[in-house]
Amino acid sequence: MGDEQAAWAAGPGAAEQARSLLAVAWSCMVTADGGREEFVGAHAVADDGRVLLHVPEDSALLTAAICAPRGEPAAVLEFADVAPVPVRGRVRARLWMAGWFAPTDEQLVFHPTRVVLRRPSGAVVVDLDEFAAARPDPLAGAEAGLLTHLADAHPDAVERLTRLVEPDSLHAATRVQPLAVDRHGLTLRIERARAHGDVRLTFHAPADDVAELTERIHVLLAQAAAASCPRTLQRQRADGDR
Repeated sequence: MGDEQAAWAAGPGAAEQARSLLAVAWSCMVTADGGREEFVGAHAVADDGRVLLHVPEDSALLTAAICAPRGEPAAVLEFADVAPVPVRGRVRARLWMAGWFAPTDEQLVFHPTRVVLRRPSGAVVVDLDEFAAARPDPLAGAEAGLLTHLADAHPDAVERLTRLVEPDSLHAATRVQPLAVDRHGLTLRIERARAHGDVRLTFHAPADDVAELTERIHVLLAQAAAASCPRTLQRQRADGDR
């Protein structure tokens, strides 16, 4: 890869990644007052990161929220970031939010007092002010469609991109799939017979919409085409993986 791309190593910060995960998550697991319940398609997110949860009138969570002391960390919300493309270990990250609910006429408003993001690299406590001020990645809402289209319609392009990956990372690889994309870069999941790993291809500049993302991908493909030699994936398992 060229010097310009190597110099651009930016990626989403913890607060931005947490807000992106929260914006696109479909389900919300709530632990409160000793109970645990999952709500599907029932939450929305305010601009400052508060979670707006619609629950049935007879919900035990609603009763617990009404009875809980105001300002106490009376609940924990959990969200999962699931890769849209079938890969091993599809949960890319998890988000936990501790805090308290304020009941309103139509919904419960969750006020976070602690936000923790767990990524493959480890867990990080997200600063509450940074979390409130952050905005989701501009590609977050389109990511699932973009990745599934890339995997299903352009597997040859995905394999060409492996020319930009260090040879050691491709040792005994049997399959490569697009795992994630954000305005800063594309992440590939490299699968082997008994293990897997991820590599990130960073863009030369951030992409703020799908049109710019398309241009960034074309730049990566052009760089891959100019690579000294193609690196063919190993279709059979390596001797050491048998």
